[in-house]
Amino acid sequence: MTYFILQFLNGLQIGSIYALIALGYTMVYGIIKLINFAHGDIMMTAAYFIYFFMTLLKLPFIPAVVLATVFSVILGVLIERIAYRRLRNASRLSALITAIAVSLFLQTLYAILFTPDPRAFPLTASSFPVLQLGEISLSSWTLITIAVSVVVMILLQLFVTRHKAGKAMLVGSEDLKGAHLMGIKVNRIVSMTFAIGSALAAIAAARYIVSYPQITPYMGALPGIKAFIAAVLGGIGLMPGAMLG
Repeated sequence: MTYFILQFLNGLQIGSIYALIALGYTMVYGIIKLINFAHGDIMMTAAYFIYFFMTLLKLPFIPAVVLATVFSVILGVLIERIAYRRLRNASRLSALITAIAVSLFLQTLYAILFTPDPRAFPLTASSFPVLQLGEISLSSWTLITIAVSVVVMILLQLFVTRHKAGKAMLVGSEDLKGAHLMGIKVNRIVSMTFAIGSALAAIAAARYIVSYPQITPYMGALPGIKAFIAAVLGGIGLMPGAMLG
């Protein structure tokens, strides 16, 4: 029984990481009907930011994550403005090809800048205290990971349903042109969506690289695909579905 409880908690931990990445996919798709295949690479970028902030600037983990989140948000907004904004009314195939191209560009750029060799992250799950719950020995990092996901999802849901900007995003997800006619600044809403999605990717990256402490230019590909599948299973474009997927 202990084994199954441990496996359940480990699965919940990994699933909570994928859930945050899936939320980024589903938010962007819900607004502009674009599958942003570069989303996993924004997560990879955040991982490199955290790594260099900790190793070069000697920052503690939390400040490094906060700074990495800020830079990831900037990157996400720049990608939307440079690569996707002009394609908003183009065919879905054109947007899809562009998203794949952005993903490959980021992977290749980081491979050139930092080499494809894996870098060991200085902080691992074993660095955190082990909790003894009866017969179960559990890393506190597992519980931290799950708790962070739950809190972020609750805050995001409250933002979307109660904040003026969040409600504008919901209107935009129903009909972007109609939102424009209602006086909603569509470009601002789309940029905000990419910003939030990129922040979620950065938070997911922080927890992923502690759980799997190796960083490469291609590390975002597999989690990105798994999170995309989760978003599709849960109903891409629907935030509760992405969480459950």
